[in-house]
Amino acid sequence: MDHATPNLPSRDFEITAGFYGRLGFEVGWRDDAWMILTRNSLTIEFFHFPDLDPSQSSFMCCIRVDDLAGFYQVCRESGIEERTKGAPRLHPPQQESWGGTRAALIDPDGTLLHLIQN
Repeated sequence: MDHATPNLPSRDFEITAGFYGRLGFEVGWRDDAWMILTRNSLTIEFFHFPDLDPSQSSFMCCIRVDDLAGFYQVCRESGIEERTKGAPRLHPPQQESWGGTRAALIDPDGTLLHLIQN
């Protein structure tokens, strides 16, 4: 099966692994420059970027899930707050003009993850 995985920045792999670990992701590979996290069929790869300024980050990706409401609840239960500024944060699911449902997660490094219901 063909697939693609996002490659996202991480200032600190320990912080990134801990943050995503609370969302059910596990470390599949890690060295000093690269880390791969998996959660069921989802894979996200991270490269070390210690000088990243989260407030200036323009990194983003889409994560498509079969149970957006369930994954969003996991995010909320992990302690991520719904708010409009700062990182990490959540934006609640909403119906989009194109017909789908989308939420948003901003991780500690300022990366925007569009959470989209399959």
